[in-house]
Amino acid sequence: MGIERVIGHIEGVPVGSVFHRRLDVQRAHLHQTNQRGISWLVDTDGSRVADAIVLHGGYVDDQDEWELIKYTGASEGKDKDSTGRLLRSQSWSYRDNAALLLSYERRYPIRVIRGYEGDPRYSPSNAYRYDGLYEIVDVRTAASQQPAPDGAQIDICQFDLRRLPDQNQVQTSVERRLMGLLDELYEADAREERFPRSRTMRVRRLIRDTAAVQRIKRLYGGRCQMCGLRLLGPDDTPYSEGAHIRPLGRPHHGPDIEPNILCLCPNCHVRLDIGAVVLGEAHTIIARADLSGSTLLPRLTVEDGHGVHPDYLDYHRRYWEAQGFTASG
Repeated sequence: MGIERVIGHIEGVPVGSVFHRRLDVQRAHLHQTNQRGISWLVDTDGSRVADAIVLHGGYVDDQDEWELIKYTGASEGKDKDSTGRLLRSQSWSYRDNAALLLSYERRYPIRVIRGYEGDPRYSPSNAYRYDGLYEIVDVRTAASQQPAPDGAQIDICQFDLRRLPDQNQVQTSVERRLMGLLDELYEADAREERFPRSRTMRVRRLIRDTAAVQRIKRLYGGRCQMCGLRLLGPDDTPYSEGAHIRPLGRPHHGPDIEPNILCLCPNCHVRLDIGAVVLGEAHTIIARADLSGSTLLPRLTVEDGHGVHPDYLDYHRRYWEAQGFTASG
């Protein structure tokens, strides 16, 4: 018996799952088709409601900021040219847009799948990734930045989506309760520490090592990208940690995706989290504190397929410079 497509998470498909083809996304029941941007299903009253969208470099008016997405609705094929440029305004009565609008009215969560042609800050390098549940918080008719070929204004159906809290991105009720408690503890820690490698985040890793972290650790075989150390246990199993360059959660709101994750040994993870080191241009490693007895590589090791994005490095460096310490070197 196959997996049923539903509103919300698909059982057995955790957030962060990667698929090499759109067809694989469809077969996992995350999306209705292997081509369209908006997926819909039939609700209990017979109405069409949207359950998922794909971000894959669709329209010029799309904006992706991870936590918040500005998404352009759909158009029939005859309303676009061969490059996908809109020839005329979009309609709220068009089936896909009407389904997404009804999900907004019924406050249904939407699964978001990012493709490799989306914003490089958040998109996988050559695949599609399930990035969890978002809520539609606003809808509007807006003027597109790009007019029709004859210069006429194009009106689009525009949707604002906001990512649901972390406890909504896990599938079991036990995990959701634990994540809620950990969020409360994180807030207490944050009042005492700056840019913390908090106790609650360490507990989070014990509960649930995310798919993105696992992929990065496998890519490097457990070898630290900053010092080259590869820690092995007595059974020859490597130990490393997934370090988020722009931290997760408030107030930083970093994404849990490969371009924002490094594979580090525990010591280098702490060094990064407390600002003892920052990363400069060309991935240079800059010590900002006395690291006597420590050996760091001159540059961060970056394997093919791991697109460490400069925006996260810049955020980390600017944050610590704002604390009164200027990186040099």
